[in-house]
Amino acid sequence: MAFEFKFPDIGEGLTEGEIVRWLVKEGDEVKEGQPLVEVETDKALAEIPSPATGVVLKILAKEKEIIKVGQVIVIIGEKGEAWAAPPPRPRSVGVVGELEEAPEEAPSVTVTAEPVKTVLVSEHALATPAVRALAKELGVDINQVKGSGPEGRVLEKDVRQFADAKGKPPEPEKKVTKVKKYDLYGYVDRIPLRGVRRTIAKAMVKSKYTAPHVTAMDEADVTELWKIREKEKKAAEKKGIKLTILPFIIKAVIAGLSEHPYLNATLDDENEEIILKKYFNIGVATDTPEGLMVPVVKNAKDKSILQIAQELTQLVEKARNRTIDLADLKGGTFTISNYGALGGIYATPIINYPEVAILGVGKIREMPVVRNGKLVVRKILSLALSFDHRVVDGAEGARFLNTVIARLEDPDMILLET
Repeated sequence: MAFEFKFPDIGEGLTEGEIVRWLVKEGDEVKEGQPLVEVETDKALAEIPSPATGVVLKILAKEKEIIKVGQVIVIIGEKGEAWAAPPPRPRSVGVVGELEEAPEEAPSVTVTAEPVKTVLVSEHALATPAVRALAKELGVDINQVKGSGPEGRVLEKDVRQFADAKGKPPEPEKKVTKVKKYDLYGYVDRIPLRGVRRTIAKAMVKSKYTAPHVTAMDEADVTELWKIREKEKKAAEKKGIKLTILPFIIKAVIAGLSEHPYLNATLDDENEEIILKKYFNIGVATDTPEGLMVPVVKNAKDKSILQIAQELTQLVEKARNRTIDLADLKGGTFTISNYGALGGIYATPIINYPEVAILGVGKIREMPVVRNGKLVVRKILSLALSFDHRVVDGAEGARFLNTVIARLEDPDMILLET
């Protein structure tokens, strides 16, 4: 019997993906667990395995097509079995035209007549920017939605329920459009916004228009830390580990998060709660040929400097060759963006939403500074902390930076806490 295989949710919060490449064609015999298709979703490539043994009767999604979770993408059946698309739902014909029949599974309901109540809807609905953006995406007039939150606040579930009740509008007739390869000033290339770049675009817009960003900047004298790293680098290389400054920074950040827990949190808009995380999963923004990815070092507080260095090397390599597991891109509580590795000094990084803060790390520079009345050359590291001002105030952000800087300038404190 033919089996309709629906695109599964292969990651936390996944809603859609893009077909990159079919690994089978119609008529091929497949075994249960055999890779069927490559799908790009949430910054990672994933091979979707066959759920059953049989023959590919029909492929229903094309390469480069965006597919939704729950959408049927392929039909698998027995050899020689025929499959045809199900006929449209029959309609009843009356004197005034066609009437669509109710779904078979719809339960019978006895309706009791009640007085009609007039519901007044505010012309200015209370809602967060994220909920307003969702309403706009779904084509919903948010001022017509009755909110179920505190003081009538419109929540995400209210918008979705309103959209479902409203039903999808009829699709407009497709028109053939001519794509020009030039503008008024010369020839241009048009590149579809797909894959990792599309995911990044959506995430950045959501973060920027949901969390009010503030960026605080400071510097740390990492001369002594540099000496320790240089001393231990050769010993680490003998163990096959590339030791950089970044694992030390991660440990300094964890010390800061331990003392200032509101930076290791998320904000639940719907329930109006700040959720403080008791664990430390540190994401590291990674430049890849396909775009920015953020692998996450889980439970970093419980790992040594060398363990973090080794895990970082493995995660970054997997991210760059597109073999990283979706689980390694999830669960972060705080993110570090090391643009200094590319020569940058300062930046205003965008928060990896729904986290509430991100630390930008610039390159280490030799700079003249005054120490004990004398001019000396020291190694200076620039830092930029962006945070969600709904959760973290400027003073708390400054105190967090002070804690991180104190650890970086006195690396013995980091080693004692490791």
